Amino acid sequence: MYHDISIKAKQIRERILTLAYKKKSSHVGGALSVADILVYMYRHVLRYDPKNPAYPERDRFFYSKGHACLALYAVLEDSGFFTGDTLNGFTENGSYFTSHVNHKVPGVELSTGSLGHALSVACGVALAGKRKNAAWRVYCVLSDGELNEGSNWEAILFAAHHKLNNLTIIIDYNKIQSFGTTREVLDLDVGKPLLDKLDAFGWSVAQINGHSFEEIECAFASVKNAPKPQAIIAHTVKGKGVDFMENKLAWHYKSPNDEEYQNAIAQIRQAT
Repeated sequence: MYHDISIKAKQIRERILTLAYKKKSSHVGGALSVADILVYMYRHVLRYDPKNPAYPERDRFFYSKGHACLALYAVLEDSGFFTGDTLNGFTENGSYFTSHVNHKVPGVELSTGSLGHALSVACGVALAGKRKNAAWRVYCVLSDGELNEGSNWEAILFAAHHKLNNLTIIIDYNKIQSFGTTREVLDLDVGKPLLDKLDAFGWSVAQINGHSFEEIECAFASVKNAPKPQAIIAHTVKGKGVDFMENKLAWHYKSPNDEEYQNAIAQIRQAT
């Protein structure tokens, strides 16, 4: 049932790895962890027009984990917002394809990478849409580490207070951030699990395997008619799909060398 989208996710992972290898780029692990979610959203959730990125009736999508830019750039390329020749200029002098997501790239709403800002912007946009009775919705992908930022919790309170039922956040909960595991750095589950915290803040919450297209599909289906803002906690694996990258902090920073790249591509292509 999910064969085609699984194939597409493999292609996106291969594109991420190739660009990281050629351009010696970092944040490969986080790009691989969120790839399945982005592929599903651009194929089955978001309303957009790649030929007209400013299409007024588009859903507004904010990608807060801007350091993992390769995943979003690869999916936007695949969705027709620009050609591969353009993205091949990634990180080159004068290119809009910077190493953190850039709003000058077609399909990108907000430059991100300075963590903790995108959700606040998304809340303001959702409030404007709600007051206009707009049909479009607002989505925001967050990293788990950036939930250390207080601005996110202010925005989470704001969204519940204003009953922003047109807003959905997706948390890429791969459990590794810049300097260690999320449990070591600042435990999101301290006292109560993250799910219970978001529920207590007045959100509708789903918790899923972020690499299961069946669970991703069910989660997005369940939020459509929720009376309050929705959060999808997607449990993922940093470096998903490459055994020597999975759950390894080093791949928050490293780019693959020749041998690692060949090994990684072989694993992605052979995966069922």
